[in-house]
Amino acid sequence: MNFLDEIRKNKKEFVKEICELIKIPSVLEESPHSKDAPFGKPIRESLDYVLNLGKKMGFITKNVGNVSGHIEYGEGSEIIGVLCHVDVVPADGKWKYPPFSATIEKDKIYGRGAQDDKGPTICSLFALKMIKDLNIKLNKKVRLIIGTDEETAWRGISKYLQEEQMPSIGFSPDAEFPLIYGEKGILTFDLVADNVDKKLKKVVAGKRYNVVPDYAYVIHEDDLEKEYVEYLKEKNKKGRVDTNKLEMFGKSAHAMMPEAGENAAIELCKFLSEYTNNQLVKFINDKLQDSRCHDMNLNYTDEEMGDLTMNLGILEINENKSKLGLNFRYPIHFDSKNFVAEFEKQAVQYGLKLEFKEDKAPHFIDKNSKLVQTLHQSYIKYTGDDKTPIKTIGGGTYARAIKNAVAFGILFPGETELAHQTDEYISIEKAMLASAIIAQAIVDLGKADET
Repeated sequence: MNFLDEIRKNKKEFVKEICELIKIPSVLEESPHSKDAPFGKPIRESLDYVLNLGKKMGFITKNVGNVSGHIEYGEGSEIIGVLCHVDVVPADGKWKYPPFSATIEKDKIYGRGAQDDKGPTICSLFALKMIKDLNIKLNKKVRLIIGTDEETAWRGISKYLQEEQMPSIGFSPDAEFPLIYGEKGILTFDLVADNVDKKLKKVVAGKRYNVVPDYAYVIHEDDLEKEYVEYLKEKNKKGRVDTNKLEMFGKSAHAMMPEAGENAAIELCKFLSEYTNNQLVKFINDKLQDSRCHDMNLNYTDEEMGDLTMNLGILEINENKSKLGLNFRYPIHFDSKNFVAEFEKQAVQYGLKLEFKEDKAPHFIDKNSKLVQTLHQSYIKYTGDDKTPIKTIGGGTYARAIKNAVAFGILFPGETELAHQTDEYISIEKAMLASAIIAQAIVDLGKADET
């Protein structure tokens, strides 16, 4: 059976559903007192949209606490989990097209969530639809599991796994092909202090720990317009002056690859460090310019998983308080507790207090396992690519929510990674190919006696 031929028969509907899901602005809106939409109405709308679409296709569906759900096919005691999410990070920055317009240009669908993770969600659902329409029998049950706050605290998937059976195997189409068999640990904490410089009225940058901020601004009591214009020219940086409001423009990127972006907060603090006594600004300038922590002598690398990385995701300074939000991605064999202790020692020297947020351990699957080999062969079948190596990444996907799961797709080798960046898009042709590969993978896993 050629699943690529099958998905092309449904191309019009396939494209339409990706577009309709992208159009829903499902950025987190904390609504703790709402049982119907605890993460905001747009996220609930996105969850309902996918579940209702699955129901129209003839699948069994289930809403779990209005924060997660699944679409089910087949029977069996074992469950294959295909883990997706419908929430997205904020669509900041200047976009070629409105980020929730789902504009189609040539072969591309532009919009927030096109790659991460609405496009992959629809790819996975249509993969399941092809299997069902072709009446392919499996010896395992398949569940397309949908989360709703993957970009923040994972409360949706946590709620789901508390109430539903844990899949025995699975994958998350939220990364790259051929396959990701390891994900770095994720460490997050804040640094806080009083604002000792009352002339520094306000500094703002970033909204999420896992996004490189592409915009930052400061409101300063002193007139620094001339100095700032000279700084921008000397450093060849993009910025703007509006009286005592100084703006810095950078480039957003995913926190797992901070070097792919330009951190506007760090660049602004490099300028401000000459004109303020704020110790948080001084610390950023002295210690946090390098994403590998070389400035603190806390750099670390692993042969298989690569470097420790640091992202300055949030900076908030007002007349009273200063707060900095940091996100680290670390490889296996890394002592995160000792790292935090050593980091805190240096921060204390600047009068800063460390407030711990979370520490998710690395996720690692044997590359020679049946699961990895089965998925890899499904990819090779439809691409003929047996040269591109499987690898590990700094990102964190829902694969780590299940003991025996990996990230599988949907970006292909050579495609541009645009998750959390402006002008995010998905290629229609590549999306159909990904859907075919996912369908093949589900069939191969569903018919395998051992995984």
